[in-house]
Amino acid sequence: MPNATLLVELLTEELPPKALPRLGEAFARRIHEELVARDLADADAVCRPYASPRRLAVTIAAVRESAAAREVTEKLMPVAVALEADGTPKAPLLKKLEAKGIDPAEIPKFERRMDGKAEALFYTSQVPGASLDAVLAEVVGIAVKALPIPKVMRWGAGEAQFVRPVHKLILMHGERVVPGRVLDLDAGNVTMGHRFMSRGELAVANADAYETTLLAEGKVIPNFDERRAEIEAQLTAEAARQSASLDEYADLLDEVAALVEHPTVYVGEFEADFLAVPQECLILTMRANQKYFPLFDAEGKLLNRFLIVSNMAPQDPSNIITGNQRVVRPRLADARFFFDTDRKQPLADRIERLGSVVYHNKLGSVLGRVGRLEALAGKITARLGADETAARRAARLAKADLVTDMVGEFPELQGVMGRYYALNDGEGDMVADAIEAHYRPRFAGDALPQGNVAAAVALADKLDALVGFFGIGQVPTGDKDPFGLRRAALGVLRILMETPLPLDLSALVADAVQGFDAHTLTEPVAEPLLVFMQDRLRHLLREAGHAGEEIDAVLALNPMRIDRVPARLAAVAAFRALPEAEALAAANKRIVNILKKTDTPPGAPDVTLLQEPAEKALFEQLNALSPQLAACYDNEDDTEALRLLAGLRAAVDRFFEDVMVMAEEPLIRANRLALLAALARQMNRVADLSRLSV
Repeated sequence: MPNATLLVELLTEELPPKALPRLGEAFARRIHEELVARDLADADAVCRPYASPRRLAVTIAAVRESAAAREVTEKLMPVAVALEADGTPKAPLLKKLEAKGIDPAEIPKFERRMDGKAEALFYTSQVPGASLDAVLAEVVGIAVKALPIPKVMRWGAGEAQFVRPVHKLILMHGERVVPGRVLDLDAGNVTMGHRFMSRGELAVANADAYETTLLAEGKVIPNFDERRAEIEAQLTAEAARQSASLDEYADLLDEVAALVEHPTVYVGEFEADFLAVPQECLILTMRANQKYFPLFDAEGKLLNRFLIVSNMAPQDPSNIITGNQRVVRPRLADARFFFDTDRKQPLADRIERLGSVVYHNKLGSVLGRVGRLEALAGKITARLGADETAARRAARLAKADLVTDMVGEFPELQGVMGRYYALNDGEGDMVADAIEAHYRPRFAGDALPQGNVAAAVALADKLDALVGFFGIGQVPTGDKDPFGLRRAALGVLRILMETPLPLDLSALVADAVQGFDAHTLTEPVAEPLLVFMQDRLRHLLREAGHAGEEIDAVLALNPMRIDRVPARLAAVAAFRALPEAEALAAANKRIVNILKKTDTPPGAPDVTLLQEPAEKALFEQLNALSPQLAACYDNEDDTEALRLLAGLRAAVDRFFEDVMVMAEEPLIRANRLALLAALARQMNRVADLSRLSV
């Protein structure tokens, strides 16, 4: 069973660039997993994926030509059915052995053991291991079908289906071609390199020579990560030579690495007078349309130079550079035209046009939504004691840039262009900044809106969407969230928690509900939406690294002041570090369980009904702590409150050791329950500490 490197390659037409890294990893991983499952490869074997614009491939080290034979034990039948009392085989056993091709002479070797309540016969045989030649094509077919491809296509006269037409197939084990047929192609050892720089078809001498052959003769860097790293190294080196920086470029780098096989970086430039256009427009034009990397000065200001990642490396690159400069110029001219044209009409004059823009067929027009945002932003700023006039003005203008030429061409710039146009109209920085920031946070880790006015408009935008879509039954399900409600919920929670803002979430939801006509919202909103928000909050806190038990303890109280949650989590974490924490959490769990069994809510404890020294001591200590605890809660010092409560540990332990809570005398029993209820109220104002008890 000689071991050798295995090579599998599919040579295709250009693959979808944004999916390429994922396709390459999935293809390699599945082939490796299938070979391991057949004992043809080890789980720790070196598995190297390759993904370039026109190929998916993998090499796996030390793959076996065939797997070792293995023992397989199977149950035949109960002994009572198979054998006579003297061990002679009965007819059912002989018939089964004949069907399985087992020689009756093997009967004495059969194992007899209990199977449940009856003794049974078991037969152990040697099963040949899998052969690489026999299974490799099947394994590759399984990997192809398992790829995360939303749509497949057919080509030519065959029945093969893949994301792009496939032209060649390599299946090699060491120097040997493994016979097989995948996607209507027979396996060989020939591939193609770069479309223009390769010497033509390339015969791969052996699997280990695959990468070096493509690099040297095919002018292709086949490994995606290495190709990406090479592009990044060239970009950063050229940017340094230009005394410039690249700003954010990771997403574009991934895409470009999936578009080129032999990357070479060149510098292009455009006329400096284009810089009068907002740089976001120029950046988006270069990145999204042309896949160029803009350059910036030390202050982050756009320069009139950019980097081109070419798939060619001619001796004279002047044609590549001038060609790209010639292509980008009309794009920049379009951006300048849109900007100049849009500024001729103030944002305020565009608002009525939003009446013809449908927000949702059940929620009306964008103009109707603007009215709700204006009212809701005003209410939120009133709660914050902020500039209500500025918030209402920003909310009124926030969507007006949707009917500008620039945003019509580049939807990604909504909000950004609204800010520029508002400043052009003389609206003032506070209003203009709120227009741009009301979409934030757009994604995980995005910056939050700064200032109460911007935060209020951002909250209004997200709460209106959440209430509206929940109110018409468009609730996210599974992985489907077409209206981005999970993102909106996380945005609300982050703004409230991280800014922080002292606002009650349930009151905000109620304010948003009031903005809709009574007949519009046909489904319950407040309760399901708040449950949804708490689930999102739990997810957000787990992502931040908080312990699950501490999150559960804090969220068990269903807090509506989201800004208080981080402090409460910190207080619970500090409490858990105290030596008294475990015993108090267990006692609290016991108290909660006792109180659940009572028919009527306990009142206040009566000192005259206290009998045992232990209950009197607990009552006195709790009363003595109450003013200090009240001060802590008033000052939002949750950590100190829990530290003070930890001092009750000895009194609580003694109470449960010496006092019979469920006394026969009703008044005594009710009074002791009232004492426990008073203790539970104090202990669980920060979090449900019973959730910390295992």
